Amino acid sequence: MKTSPIHALTGLAYYPDYFDWGAQDALLAEIRAIVAEAPLFQPVMPRTGKPFSVKMSNCGPLGWVSDINGYRYQPAHPDTGRPWPAMPAALTELWDRLAPEAPPPEACLINFYEPGARMGLHQDRDEDMFDAPVISVSLGDTATFRVGGTSRKDPTRSFRLASGDVVVLGGDARLAHHGIDRILAGTSTLLKNGGRINLTLRRVTAA
Repeated sequence: MKTSPIHALTGLAYYPDYFDWGAQDALLAEIRAIVAEAPLFQPVMPRTGKPFSVKMSNCGPLGWVSDINGYRYQPAHPDTGRPWPAMPAALTELWDRLAPEAPPPEACLINFYEPGARMGLHQDRDEDMFDAPVISVSLGDTATFRVGGTSRKDPTRSFRLASGDVVVLGGDARLAHHGIDRILAGTSTLLKNGGRINLTLRRVTAA
């Protein structure tokens, strides 16, 4: 498995083509089944109520949500009140391979990006511990991913994430600022109607 460094921070790694086409298609089928049970919802920013440009769902024991009351993890879907579906085995196996010393993941955030959607620079810091990495899987159209340092003032660089690519934010890079600048429509045929799905695996509670 080839890994490519993408920033001076240790613990940040890029695995291009981690999932081949067959594995992507199989994983997509599982994500579709999850979303049928836990439908995509439209998160909004705390305080302002401004909607995100992406739609979300989750799988695993906990799910990340954002609403007028703030960011948090919770065990149930905000609209249906039902527990989140279980994580696919392909994702837990990915975690075991790339983060063998970390406790098991507790949340997989599912972000769906339509053409025109984006995600501003941010840190993943709503968890109780930062010893475990955040592992991200891309499915569908290519995205322009931007990553910086632990300070918002640090310089950033961007590169493209294609369908099947995996990125790990661990070690010094666990709290690196990162975001999605744009989606390059028509760059993948995995999703019938286009768009991008991002799956983000996270450990939430202290081991």
